[in-house]
Parts: sequence; C-alpha cells; structure tokens
Amino acid sequence: MAKQKVAMLTAGGLAPCLSSAVGGLIERYSDIAPELEIVAYKSGYQGVLLGDSIEITRAMREKAPLLHRYGGSPIGNSRVKLTNAADCVKRGLVKEGENPLRVAAERLANDGITILHTIGGDDTNTTAADLAAYLAANGYDLTVVGLPKTVDNDVVPIRQSLGAWTAAEVGAHFFDNVGNEQTAAPRTLVVHEVMGRHCGWLTAATARAYLQRTSRNQYVDGLMMDAHLKSIDAVYLPEMAFDLEAEAARLKESMDRNGHATVFVSEGACLDAIVAEREAAGETVKRDAFGHVKIDTINVGAWFQKQFANLLDAERSLVQKSGYFARSAPANGDDLRLIQSMVDLAVESALNKVSGVTGHDEGQNGKLRTIEFPRIKGGKAFDLSTAWFAEVMDNIGQKYKEA
Repeated sequence: MAKQKVAMLTAGGLAPCLSSAVGGLIERYSDIAPELEIVAYKSGYQGVLLGDSIEITRAMREKAPLLHRYGGSPIGNSRVKLTNAADCVKRGLVKEGENPLRVAAERLANDGITILHTIGGDDTNTTAADLAAYLAANGYDLTVVGLPKTVDNDVVPIRQSLGAWTAAEVGAHFFDNVGNEQTAAPRTLVVHEVMGRHCGWLTAATARAYLQRTSRNQYVDGLMMDAHLKSIDAVYLPEMAFDLEAEAARLKESMDRNGHATVFVSEGACLDAIVAEREAAGETVKRDAFGHVKIDTINVGAWFQKQFANLLDAERSLVQKSGYFARSAPANGDDLRLIQSMVDLAVESALNKVSGVTGHDEGQNGKLRTIEFPRIKGGKAFDLSTAWFAEVMDNIGQKYKEA
C-alpha cells in the first residue's frame, strides 16, 4: 500500500476558524495517524501552483494547540481559481498555455500528496471540486476533503459554516463601542456595514447578538445613555425589498424623537442597483478572478449614508465597517466545538478515501456528513422566515418583505 501524505491549504477571505482548523487537523492526524507526513501549502492554491509549502515538524505538532488562540491563517490565504487560466498567467502562477489544474495535479503528485484538505468557502471548495474531478479523470490517486468556512454562512447545502457564529458575536462587540459615537454630536446617523455579499445571515445574526448583548445593560435614568441609544432602527439585507422613501420617513421619526439613528446593512444590500448605477455613469466596476464584484470598492454603507443623511436631516453621519475586525478574530466556544466535529469527520473521511466537504447536510435533515462536491454551491440566501429573525425585527419595529 502506498504511503499516505497529507497536505492542507486555506483560501479565500479570512474567517474566525482558519487557524483553529489548521491546528485541529494537525492534532487529529498526530493522534490517530502520527506516522503520516503533513505539509501546508502557503497562500492557498497559489502555494500549490508555485510549490511553496511548509513541512509540519514534530515541534509544530506539539505546539499545534496554540493555534486555537488566534485569528487569521497561520499558512496564508489567496483567491486563485484553477479554471481561470488567464488570471493565473497574469499573476505569474503558471506559464502561458499551461492548464492550472494540470500544474496543480502534477505538483501534488510530485510532492507525494495522497490527501488534500481545503479550508475555505464556496469558491475554495468549488475549486477543490474542479481539482478533484480533474484528478479522478486523469488517474491521480488523491482524496480531497474540504472544510467549509465563511462568515457569510451561505454555502449550499451546509447548515452552519465555520467562523460565522464568531463573526456575529465579534461584530456585535465592535458596534457596542462605535455605536457610542451617537453621543458625539446631535442628530447623528451611524451606518454599521456588515459583511455578506449575497446573504444577509451575518448582518441579521450580528444584529441579534448586539441586541442580546445590550439587553443586559443597566442605565442611569434621565441621562442620554439609555436603551434608545443602544437600539437598532433598521436592518437591510440583500434578500429584503427596499423602499427608500418609506424607510427614510420611518427613520426620520426616530431621529426626531431620539436624536440619533442606527442602521445595520449587509455589504450586498442593494448591490445590483448600485453597480448598475455606476456602470450607467460610465464607471468600470472591478471584479475578482471568480467574476465577483470587488465589494470593498463599492462601499454600500456609504451609499446608504448618502441616501439617508439629507432625508433624515442628520447633522453628522458616519459608516463603520466591522468586517475585517470580525473575520480576523479567533474562534469562539461555539465555533471551536463545530470545528472539532468537522475536523474529526474530515480526517476520518480522508483516511477512508471519501472526498467531499464536511458539514451538516440540509438535504439530509442536518446530518453531519461528508457532502459530495457537485452539491456544493455558494450564494445561499438567508431565510427571512427564520423565527429568531422575526423576533429581531419585532424588537426593532421594522416591517419587511422579500425582494
């Protein structure tokens, strides 16, 4: 029997699970298959194409538990699509005329890799699916098992992606501080922009976590720091219909009554309308290797600020983005438990030569299993009928309907 050798990589944007997932994989293999060599490719698929890897030494294995304490990725990320040859050539990752999938397959074969773990979101794992299909079609003996990370929590058919719970909790902590800016000047509008390109789950969950966090507060009666200041006046998600005039009128009433207004908005809310507006004005909107609009160049929060500031007669308005702060945090207790269960299954599946992505399968009553690659997709919409979201919106007093 051929000797097994394990490789891992993290890719896409950051999430509060990457460091812990890497540490968990090292720990699990060291526990149940300590004889196996482990390497980590640096900066995701870029490291595979360039042959840039880190050997996981005995000393690293012994200290792997430390990785649960940190955010970010200890082995680096990048956004590389192996089926986008032109982009790979442009970035110097392959030569003109080379097929990135073949280059990656040859690198893995030459490095003696028999198991590859990909830790990433839908783009990372659909790229892993492309690679797994290429490997199978061309006779390579390699098992690919992905772990689903994304703060957006929008991977089909996975119930809960790694890192999303933490991102919501940390985003709430972030806004608990910056929301106090409403006391810096009369009639202040604060727009809290939360990550979520296609899916509003994180914005909704951050709002929920913030309301839970502030519900325990005690205040000095008669002063300005009160439950109104620590409330939310509106939540806008990509899945929701948006009526600017009606919402502006509602928010102005809150501004007039309380002297401030707070808005939580997904970075993907009204994105299509904003992009169309800019392209109609002759602007070129930048896109990444996967064809996604480079959302950090759009500034959705600034668009909402611009629309509302005048309509609300705000004397001061500002946009605060919790995204990078939240996604770079270390995993919280809930995510650590989720990571451990998915890591254990990923290692078991890899050793049994079962490829796919670990997760609670919504197509099989939420069972934790290794889901077949062809079923993995991105852009899962947040279900507005979710009971806890209805409670959040009742608390806010905002009526809403699907887009």
